[in-house]
Amino acid sequence: MMRRPISTFGFGVVDLKLRLALRVVALAAICFFLAAICMLIADDRFQRSQMEAIAEVVGKGLELQLEQFSWVRLENTRFPDLELVASPFLLPGLCIEYRAAADATSQRFFCSGTRSAHAPKVFATLYRWFRRDSEVVRPITFGKRVRGFAVVSVDTTSLIEQSWNDMGRLLAVIAVTLTALCGLIYVAVERLLRPTRIIVSGLEALSASDFSTRLPKFDLAELSSIRTVFNSLAETLERTVAERNALTQRLIAVQDEERLVLSRELHDEFAQSLTAIGAMAASVAHTAKSELPALLPECRGISRATAQMMDTLRGALVRLRPPDIAELGLTASLQSLVADWNSRTRGTPIYEINVAGSIDDLPIAFGTNLYRIVQEAVTNAAKHANAQHVVVRVQSHDRTAADGGPKRSEVELLVEDDGIGFASSAKSGMGLVGMRERVAALDGRMSFETRDSKGTRLRAVVPLPSAKREAVA
Repeated sequence: MMRRPISTFGFGVVDLKLRLALRVVALAAICFFLAAICMLIADDRFQRSQMEAIAEVVGKGLELQLEQFSWVRLENTRFPDLELVASPFLLPGLCIEYRAAADATSQRFFCSGTRSAHAPKVFATLYRWFRRDSEVVRPITFGKRVRGFAVVSVDTTSLIEQSWNDMGRLLAVIAVTLTALCGLIYVAVERLLRPTRIIVSGLEALSASDFSTRLPKFDLAELSSIRTVFNSLAETLERTVAERNALTQRLIAVQDEERLVLSRELHDEFAQSLTAIGAMAASVAHTAKSELPALLPECRGISRATAQMMDTLRGALVRLRPPDIAELGLTASLQSLVADWNSRTRGTPIYEINVAGSIDDLPIAFGTNLYRIVQEAVTNAAKHANAQHVVVRVQSHDRTAADGGPKRSEVELLVEDDGIGFASSAKSGMGLVGMRERVAALDGRMSFETRDSKGTRLRAVVPLPSAKREAVA
């Protein structure tokens, strides 16, 4: 069953530290919005209770004025005297009104100054949603009769400005706190995620076929779980690759043994038969020369065909059974291979070999594999490249490890030509599979590049066997 990829909600790849910071900001924004709503509700209740308290005080003051007015009537006395009653409550936007019970048009007002509007429209709209009736009415009684009403109200704009100022101070505190919190989260997550760089380096090493890589211990339990799975996977891959390489080496050894047996049989049986046929053709030609001259052309044709078959057989024997590397050395064997191809093609193409470093004291099996790789690469160039020039380069050198570890001794094989190149579909054929298997069996790596009308380039890098490395050291 195929699993669907995890969605990133359209944000693509986002850094974890930034993602956590953004989530904290989003959560803080939601909390701030809820806190603002709670503050608006609480502020409305507070304002309502304050207005009710003011209305109660104003109502009692007006009732006292009525009582005084009934006792003493002075010339300058007027009712209601709102300035006298409302002077202690000089709050911005506060309005105190008296409404007569008998005449609704008989009204007197006392309002303090209002604030100018500076709050955002969004906040003002939100505030009005949670604002109840903006006035409080308190009846004024005298002599068991309702003489009027004391009405206390607050200008909505002033209330909005006061709430916005309070909210602004809260917003400033939240902004400073949130910035500090996001910074602390970013730094903390940065420190916690430092081991992930080690994990990425380990994965890159695995992708480069370095299965000996192991991750160290981590403090976090989650990363420790990743370490356990990673090291188990690396051990499994290392063991599997080692078993595969051992099997490949065994198969290659069996293949070489079969080639050796086949070459011996061809040499002992088929070559002897061709030699006998050639001798018989020469004998028949000698007899026909004196007794039946008409048979001479057929005898000479048989001799030429036999000679051609013998040349083909010699080439096949050379490919089946390489020269004795133990006696000649790998350098002389490769030079003989190139010279053999030059003698076959007679100058088109031209084969050239360059050897740098010491490669003659390698183990026999190791040298034989290198010879086979070069032999197959040159054969491919001869048969398929249609090149004018083929160059073989063999170099033994030391390479410093990327992690600063000890140097590694390697043999680099490079076969280049200036031919027509190969189609991409041909990269899996033409002996490349066999070469890759040999290189993999030697714990090496191989690359094959082809460019249209610009030739091909095969490069194989193989580490030297441990015995050879100890000799070099």
